Amino acid sequence: MAFTSQSLIFRAPASVPGARLAAPSASRVSLRGRGASFTSVAAASTSMANMDGDEKETKLWGGRFEEGVTDAVERFTESISYDWQLYKYDIMGSKAHASMLASQGLITAGDKDIILEGLDQIERLIQEDKFEWRKDREDVHMNIEAALIERVGEPAKKLHTARSRNDQIVTDLRLWCRDAIDKILIHIKQLQVSLVMLASKYVDLIVPGYTHLQRAQPVLLPHLLLSYVEQLERDAGRLVNCRERVNFCPLGACALAGTGLPIDRFQTAKDLKFTAPMKNSIDAVSDRDFVLEFLAANSIAAVHLSRIGEEWVLWASEEFGFLTPSDKVSTGSSIMPQKKNPDPMELVRGKSARVVGDLMTVLTLCKGLPQAYNRDLQEDKEPLFDSVKAILGMLEVCTEFAQNISFNSKRIQSSLPAGYLDATTLADYLVKKGVPFRTSHEIVGRSVALCVSKNCQLAELQLDDLKAVHPVFEADVYEYLGVENAVNKFISYGSTGSNQVKKQLEDWRIQLGISS
Repeated sequence: MAFTSQSLIFRAPASVPGARLAAPSASRVSLRGRGASFTSVAAASTSMANMDGDEKETKLWGGRFEEGVTDAVERFTESISYDWQLYKYDIMGSKAHASMLASQGLITAGDKDIILEGLDQIERLIQEDKFEWRKDREDVHMNIEAALIERVGEPAKKLHTARSRNDQIVTDLRLWCRDAIDKILIHIKQLQVSLVMLASKYVDLIVPGYTHLQRAQPVLLPHLLLSYVEQLERDAGRLVNCRERVNFCPLGACALAGTGLPIDRFQTAKDLKFTAPMKNSIDAVSDRDFVLEFLAANSIAAVHLSRIGEEWVLWASEEFGFLTPSDKVSTGSSIMPQKKNPDPMELVRGKSARVVGDLMTVLTLCKGLPQAYNRDLQEDKEPLFDSVKAILGMLEVCTEFAQNISFNSKRIQSSLPAGYLDATTLADYLVKKGVPFRTSHEIVGRSVALCVSKNCQLAELQLDDLKAVHPVFEADVYEYLGVENAVNKFISYGSTGSNQVKKQLEDWRIQLGISS
């Protein structure tokens, strides 16, 4: 799937590049260019509120009100400072809705054409950084609708027929999530490819495997790297499954009860490439399960990336010295000139906290809400946008890190004798000799204790030494001792044996479309 510059826009919630933010009681704040930014929404609003200007515009919902909201309420309730990012999807939904209204005879074909042309013009203005976002218009929906009314007049007033902001926002959000998931899936595959390519460079390199952060058994480095690939594949699977549930259309549910007008929700669902309309209008406007599920999938992925980050930060330390990141993915110290820090992976580890925090925010947000829509749900967007921005950044930098590290084979090989990594393979040897495993475990334990007393490795014990521990040992025991022999003895499916790992590596190359 191709993504253009307008497919997904991920920006810090406090900045609105590509637009101008204005308030009615102030001079306009112009934000030009993709790199532009403004202070904070509150600060901008405060400065605007203190400036003279025209009277506030009457809200599109203001018919029953005699007074406008205070500046403080306006600042507190606006969401345009971040939900402007949904503009593409809001316009997309409005076009589908207008076409359906015309098909059902609720507006004329001429009005539909005028509305569609007006929406096209507004979209072009936004893309060209010429659209004026107004905080008094609260959100992306009201900004676009009010601008459309100004541009085309009466036909635009018909667009909101059989539609509420309640179903409009959740339609926008589902469309946005759908594209965001697709983009994350692409980044996951890119990281998987980088890990497989990295593994292919070190096919025969044996490294210590750890449990409890203590040396356990020898494993092939590609086996370890492919374990990350497996985790990422499950992350991708969760997102694919989430996308299936995201892809149902709430448009036409209106405020909560549906409508008495003869709309065709199946047409809008089809036009927006949803699987089907949601069956229950109350559920359609109040459901945020899809946001929670998306955030949960991101959180699990973030934890996986954090674990990679932790391992690589440890391995890059002098204490391990197993890998060296290139200068391209390292940073220095402001005071210690000798330092070369794997900061990107430290930040991957750190940013996982905010991704998990985004999930906790929305879980807490939703836990006490009665059916159906509540304004609390306005607060779901910033954590969602933040989670997606963070996970995309984490995946991108992990991919670049994987492409810019080298493993220190000599340092790793020199470290292998420590830790009696071949002890479990020795126990397997005894099992093959007919010794019950629990007895084998005890025999090998005593053999290791003998090595500790002699300050030697298992492979360095004389056969007489081993026979003194237990007479079952024979000369063929040395075929099982040493890390190379130990690795070669692994034969079970999915194990770290050479043949098994080569098969795993080839399977992933095929699955990911990596040419030999």
